[in-house]
Amino acid sequence: MAIYSYDRAASMEEVLRVLDEDVAEWFKQFKELTPPQKYGIIPISQGKNVLITSPTGSGKTLTAFLYILSELFKLAKQGKLEDTVYAVYVSPLRALNNDIRKNLEKPLREITEMIRRKGVEIQEIRIAVRTGDTTASERSRMLRKPPHILITTPESLALVITAPLFREKLKGVRWVIVDEIHSLCENKRGAHLSLTLERLQEIVGRPFVRIGLSATISPLEEVAKFLVGYNDDGTVRDCYVIDARFSKPMDLRLICPVEDLIYTPAEEASEAMYRRIAEIVNRHRTTLIFTNTRSGTERVVFHLKRLGLVDADKLGAHHSSLSREERFEIEDRLKRGEVKGVVTSTSLELGIDIGYIDAVVQIGSPKGISRGLQRVGRSGHSMDKTSRGYFIALDLDDLIEDGVLIREAYRGRLDNVSIPKNPLDVLAQHIVGMALTRKWRIEEAYRLVRRSYCFHDLPWEDFIAVLRYLAGRYQELVDRKVYAKIWLDEEEGVFGRRGKLLRPIYFQNIGTIPDEVAVTVYHGARRVGYLEEEFLEELSPGDTFILGGKVYRFKWARGLVAFVEPAEGAKPTVPRWISELLPLTFDLGEAIADFRYMLYRLIREGRVREAEEVVKREMRADDSAARNVTRYIAMQYRYLRSLGFDDFHSRSNLIVERFRMPGEPGIYYVFHTVFGRRVNSVLARAIAHVIGREEGINVRVIIDDHGFALHLPYPVDIERYLRMVNSRNLRKEISEAVLNTQYIWRIFRHVATRALMVLRYYKGKKTRVHRQQLNSEMLFSVVREMRDFPLLKEAIREVIEDKMDVVRAEIVLRDVEEGRRRWVVLPESDIPSPFAQGPVLRGMKDAVLMSDRVRLMQRLYEALKRRLEGGAGAVRGGRERVRERPVST
Repeated sequence: MAIYSYDRAASMEEVLRVLDEDVAEWFKQFKELTPPQKYGIIPISQGKNVLITSPTGSGKTLTAFLYILSELFKLAKQGKLEDTVYAVYVSPLRALNNDIRKNLEKPLREITEMIRRKGVEIQEIRIAVRTGDTTASERSRMLRKPPHILITTPESLALVITAPLFREKLKGVRWVIVDEIHSLCENKRGAHLSLTLERLQEIVGRPFVRIGLSATISPLEEVAKFLVGYNDDGTVRDCYVIDARFSKPMDLRLICPVEDLIYTPAEEASEAMYRRIAEIVNRHRTTLIFTNTRSGTERVVFHLKRLGLVDADKLGAHHSSLSREERFEIEDRLKRGEVKGVVTSTSLELGIDIGYIDAVVQIGSPKGISRGLQRVGRSGHSMDKTSRGYFIALDLDDLIEDGVLIREAYRGRLDNVSIPKNPLDVLAQHIVGMALTRKWRIEEAYRLVRRSYCFHDLPWEDFIAVLRYLAGRYQELVDRKVYAKIWLDEEEGVFGRRGKLLRPIYFQNIGTIPDEVAVTVYHGARRVGYLEEEFLEELSPGDTFILGGKVYRFKWARGLVAFVEPAEGAKPTVPRWISELLPLTFDLGEAIADFRYMLYRLIREGRVREAEEVVKREMRADDSAARNVTRYIAMQYRYLRSLGFDDFHSRSNLIVERFRMPGEPGIYYVFHTVFGRRVNSVLARAIAHVIGREEGINVRVIIDDHGFALHLPYPVDIERYLRMVNSRNLRKEISEAVLNTQYIWRIFRHVATRALMVLRYYKGKKTRVHRQQLNSEMLFSVVREMRDFPLLKEAIREVIEDKMDVVRAEIVLRDVEEGRRRWVVLPESDIPSPFAQGPVLRGMKDAVLMSDRVRLMQRLYEALKRRLEGGAGAVRGGRERVRERPVST
């Protein structure tokens, strides 16, 4: 059994032959098949598992449902429809579920009316949506008359397979559709769903057809395995992959609104950008404008209205911090064509029905090829319409990211998704759900769990450790009122539910999405506002930030309370959007390294004009963008040559730059690693941890997508420390490093909540988040020395594998050890290179405001130009040599 690529296109006649005659007659209104329909309907009719990936608006949903509707209509005409669920549709969004119900009701109504006009009696085919919003009366109605098609979310599906009465209605399930699978498989909601599907199959007692739908995703084979799981003999279940990802025309453009991104004042560059956006909005009927942060969304709307560039009544904002009512209003106005432009962060990426969109504008970099295409794919919402995307950047690194993204998109490349493996908190929650249904043999439960892709490699010891935690085998926790959820008899090899309160505890606390946490900010006894918890973690005493239009200086925090003092006239040192940053994907980072090296080779040979033409052609760039990109690469090349290094940044050359900022104590080590902040965070924190331990000093860490910087009070033998951190000890070093951060406390609270150690609800009453945090902090202080405790292991795993990317970081270090990459340590300089200025300035306390950063970058560029044009080397002292060699271990 295996994953297969399905490439046999069916004709309209072949598709019509497998359908019920009335469904076929209705379907004839569509003159031709879309790519997903050509390849997907026949294998679904043959009972095959399929993964369909194609652009938004290509007919994926109808492909998935058409044969299901056909079979249900056959049964309905024969009077054989039973009171059972035949098909389950799962999506991550409640709004999408409501759209699907509306979209299904239309063909159901039309086909039913067509059949009745022929004088044929037919049973009603029922559809229902079951989510957290479903009322008690609606749930009761579903029990009496279960829907034949159940539309739900991962969390609600996990509930209904555990509910004693409703699970009986699921024994007839023949099809399960997982929509937007790309947004599920990369997080714990997906891991939770993968176990739910295995438990559902155990209820049904036989395999059902699994249908996965996705717009942009890679690698397809791994996502297919995630969808279908494994057999008990360890073989992957069959799945047929229908790849129509690049079947829709697209028109992507790279725009730089100013001639010179370095020397144009920040205010002038911003206004030029808003004017270009306004031109695009006014040229199209409806435009979606994507930023990467909620605050960025508000800022763009404010400036477009302030400058009077777009009719204020026809412009809206949509992001997750807005109320549900405000978001729904914008979505409805979009559908009705009442707005010309909507600015959004990430909340409109997925397939919610928002009507027809002509064009998409991306401000800055979306940080990933797949995310960029997902956003652009919201435009031209049908197969014959072109998806139009305009990428606008005011930062040199963003400009290159956008351009390389466009190049990779036209070459048919996507980012590889990372799927969490063995999340023990999700496992604990499901074991409780399983125990509620019956008594289990331990080995039987272990077999079921390992059928899930996410838990296929789960060690037996970890499974037993989770059972022991749930059975209350840790006395230290029992003493702190963490009581047993199950009984466990290891000698007999069985476990089951324990206590009458377990069912309400499970039903009220199910799910993987942590509660949003607001930190209350006080000046003395006066409350001045709220901050996100993630933002608080970035603050150090003395940092200044804007809240409610005023500047405050951070003093200290305890729990979810922060204390500040006014800092009128001071500049903010930490941007409010820092907690919302999207990470650059590893695959896009590697593509950036390749493209920069290609341009360097042209520039080194004196073919600068040709380099500009390559940028225009490959990146679909305007003249201004091409000149800015080429100048940036050329300036970096000249800098490296001045230090005696006659090569360039590439996949294999990992350059380490050393410089002292004039007037600032200490030395910077800048590691030029375009791996994205998830990988860079691992490398930076592990190296800093080792240096700090060996030298007995505090190491300041600046982490960026294009590299990372360590700021030390004095120079060290950096090559020695690079040898000390290797692929064999990286996990140990980074695990120790994160245990000493504030970050692990928050992640442990999330883990403890998912694993039912800390309860969000108890006896029907919600536990305040502040109380949850205090409980989790107390428990963390108990378990942090118990290194084999499963929830501590999971908190560390989540940080280093899901939030960071230790797996790819290990691959990078292994590449160094085996000679595929090398560290290149440059001589010390007193001016940072052009490539270093972005990452370093983005992390500097006195360069938070864009205008400050631009002015500081201009001063550094001027100093560098004078140095290079004057013929003097940029090297302090000029006697050091470049050290080019692999750092062996």
